[in-house]
Amino acid sequence: MNLAITGANSGVGNILLRHLAGRTDIQVVACVRSAGAAAALHAAPGISVRQVDYDDRDRLTAALQGAACVVHLAGILFESASSTYQTANVDATEAVVDACRKAGVPHIVLISVLGADPGSPNRFWRSKGRAERLVAESGLPATIIRTPILLGPGMAGARAVVHAASQRSVALLGGGRHSVRPLDVDDLSRAMAKLWMGEAIAYKGRRVALSIMNARVPITGTLVDLTHDGLLIDQDGAGQVAVSYSRLSGIDAA
Repeated sequence: MNLAITGANSGVGNILLRHLAGRTDIQVVACVRSAGAAAALHAAPGISVRQVDYDDRDRLTAALQGAACVVHLAGILFESASSTYQTANVDATEAVVDACRKAGVPHIVLISVLGADPGSPNRFWRSKGRAERLVAESGLPATIIRTPILLGPGMAGARAVVHAASQRSVALLGGGRHSVRPLDVDDLSRAMAKLWMGEAIAYKGRRVALSIMNARVPITGTLVDLTHDGLLIDQDGAGQVAVSYSRLSGIDAA
């Protein structure tokens, strides 16, 4: 199965790539914005790195071509002189959605945040809400995951907690009555790793048409089983064929 990840050099992206490294059933295109970010990513079999610019829609579309799923991680928690909530959280999402549509990507996963609301007075939550709306109204099959504060290596939320804990005094949110339920980024990665298999699971026992990379015609038949490596298709009495996830670019009802 072919998977593309935007913002692959983010904290979540690096850990997700670590979970996917070495898997023979998934081929990953890791999309990053700069040459420095591309060079910093850990090389592994089955993972190729592409430098993309969200303003270059043609190049972005080419990077996502053939992906069965795009996981959109690009975005920021804190603004800087070079990156705003509008450009990083909203405009980048709009570019990815447009590229997915042009590339014929059958599924997009957006990692968002609890509190996201396009009408929120908080600029961060408002930007994430607008990004969610772009995905939800795209017409593409999509999954939106709203996460709480993420804990783990490279996570901005984790750094903030460590910094606060190192201070002599700390301001308590809500006077100490505000509670949060952090999520370990490894658990988030494991959840995402199952999402792009979920679509295939929904077709088990049904007639399907599998789009295969570099093949002119789809493979049709009944999806009888899913294994760690791929799908098992009964070709209407003509025998069974195993289709590797690495060759799969789409699945539809036949």
